[in-house]
Amino acid sequence: MEGILHGYSVNEPTWFYLSLLLIVAVFFRFNRIWSLRNLDLILLLGISPGLLLADESPALGYGWLFVGTGLLLLRLFLDSFFKRRPPLEQNLNTYGLTFLCVASFGFQVTNVMHQPAPVSSVETVRGAEEILQMQDASGRESQEKDAGAGPATRLLVAPVVPTSKLVAADQNSIDPAGFEQVAARIFAVLAHLAAAFGLVMVGRLHFGGNQIGIAMATLYLLLPCTAYDVARVNHVLPAALIVWAFVAYRRPMIAGSLLGLACGSMFFPVFLLPLWAMFYGRRGALKFGLALIIVGAVVSSTFIFTSSDVRSFVDQTRGSINWSALQLRGSDADGFWSTHDAAYRWPVVAGFLVMLVALTVLPFKKTLEHLISHSTAIIVGTQLWYPQQGGAYLLWYLPLMLMVVFRPRLIQLVPPETESTETNGNTVDEPATRAVAMSAASAVRRFR
Repeated sequence: MEGILHGYSVNEPTWFYLSLLLIVAVFFRFNRIWSLRNLDLILLLGISPGLLLADESPALGYGWLFVGTGLLLLRLFLDSFFKRRPPLEQNLNTYGLTFLCVASFGFQVTNVMHQPAPVSSVETVRGAEEILQMQDASGRESQEKDAGAGPATRLLVAPVVPTSKLVAADQNSIDPAGFEQVAARIFAVLAHLAAAFGLVMVGRLHFGGNQIGIAMATLYLLLPCTAYDVARVNHVLPAALIVWAFVAYRRPMIAGSLLGLACGSMFFPVFLLPLWAMFYGRRGALKFGLALIIVGAVVSSTFIFTSSDVRSFVDQTRGSINWSALQLRGSDADGFWSTHDAAYRWPVVAGFLVMLVALTVLPFKKTLEHLISHSTAIIVGTQLWYPQQGGAYLLWYLPLMLMVVFRPRLIQLVPPETESTETNGNTVDEPATRAVAMSAASAVRRFR
């Protein structure tokens, strides 16, 4: 933005206040102050200051994030009890929302292009370059400071590398690593675009209209936590893949492939696999599992191109797992647990495992609304025990949390196996029939 408007500068606190005013003006329900929508907005906006405080006062900042994450998790636990989900339109029509969404995306693109890419993103680009050049990567020491990317991210970034080299050459860059910054920035933009467009498609296909999808994408781009970590490719990509898995939830093979790529890019989507398998049932779970196996084999094969021998292949495969996430002792990284005894982390991990089992098996017959809220709760729960900056990785679950906030009642959206069973048995889902009838009646009234 400096190249367009000389002297233009918006720091993080300023963007927090500006986005706060925009979000309240567009999404806050002034005619229903005591509404679930307003509570959700307060929770989402209230957790963002913790990211700012973490830089100035780590103990206070990470404590703020820990409490805010716990409140979000409590909200997700109670989601199934909110039976009434009346449609709430935004304080701006669809055309205005679309303009605001495009403008916000342009702001985020400018933000990405005018700041250095994080070390973790640059490391991911280097891994992609090694795949393309078929270089042995077993001896290189990683310099990643936060949650590292898995092999799937490097595989997906690889097609961007040749274009980035051309762009860097056109810019007459004398820095040999210039293309790494360009590639990291381009892929960050593409990842955010995928997340935002995925939210639009979820609204269009599953939530009943384009307006809800555009509203979710707009709020995603406006929230301060998106701008603060806008260049972190490794955090945005898994969430975008999970959103698209929801878009294609009726096709277990496609959803399994997308979740497989998400698991290969970061560790936390692994906890979602039992839940999704239970959701699909026996036949759907077989297709879902087959897709996971195929994607796992394809991603693992990338180590062949960067291994000189069997030992190198084994070392890279073992090194692709972020073992620090599984360590229950104290962590040297910044975060809530860096200042607390490791013994207090044990009950949190145990509670997370109990929660994981409960959300996976209950209720036995799940609908899409259970799948959305339970998946979000599982990802949010990982933040409470994760040793490296736990609570600070809001982009892991932010798109899914917005789906929980904006979703209507989805009891008619059942697993594809259940849909086929009801169709073959000549049974009709009463809520679905009622929804179709109401939509037809509404269409007739508008026609008249």
